[in-house]
Amino acid sequence: MLITSIHNEHIKELEKLKEKKYRDQTGLFLVETKHLAIEAYRAGLLKELIIEQNEIFPMDVPITYVSKEILKKLSSTSTPPKVMAVVKKKENTKEIGEKVLILDRIQDPGNLGTIIRSAVAFNIDTIICSKDTVDFYNPKVVRASQGMMFHIPIIISDTEKMIHELKQKDYKIIGTKVTNGEDVRKAAIYSHFALVIGNEGQGISEIIEKLCDQFLYIKMNGNCESLNASVAASILLYEISNK
Repeated sequence: MLITSIHNEHIKELEKLKEKKYRDQTGLFLVETKHLAIEAYRAGLLKELIIEQNEIFPMDVPITYVSKEILKKLSSTSTPPKVMAVVKKKENTKEIGEKVLILDRIQDPGNLGTIIRSAVAFNIDTIICSKDTVDFYNPKVVRASQGMMFHIPIIISDTEKMIHELKQKDYKIIGTKVTNGEDVRKAAIYSHFALVIGNEGQGISEIIEKLCDQFLYIKMNGNCESLNASVAASILLYEISNK
């Protein structure tokens, strides 16, 4: 099928997916570039390809060919790709692995996407995300994750409640704190753990901090006061994965 009119009803429905409320209503979202389409396909989540006319990108899913003008209308970037896709949201996982990452009110889409990518790289089994964290399906999150969000179990829930459940199952809850924390390079890490990464400006909430069993910090020289949330998370995950 070839669509050239930006007023086409199907295109209008796809454009709505740029807004969170329609992503929530439909359980669908858009991804851009061949790479992300392939990653969604590998995860069994690809619903439809949206491809610029005359572009060749064969897959065994429904394909809609469109004009460059339509791709520009659907894209969230200034330079639209030749391939986009409609993807199904992942269902909340019920199984929780031994190595858990808890995200407490992360607000920057780039940070969230990068943290997801690092979580996959450094062997995290499950991500638990607070309900007030930025939307996982925000286009910037999807791009920054480089498709890794499709390949890790994710739970969006009440993090305080989830932490209580984890503690009952003998998980150790690990927070981050410069004062009274252990150097992550030297700290012993329990086999079942949940590492908490807090909000960019405020850190871990007071309620969750009180639930932590252990605190870690990243040793730095005195010229740098703090690290970006995604950088800090990546370093912590790397060090923990090597223990």
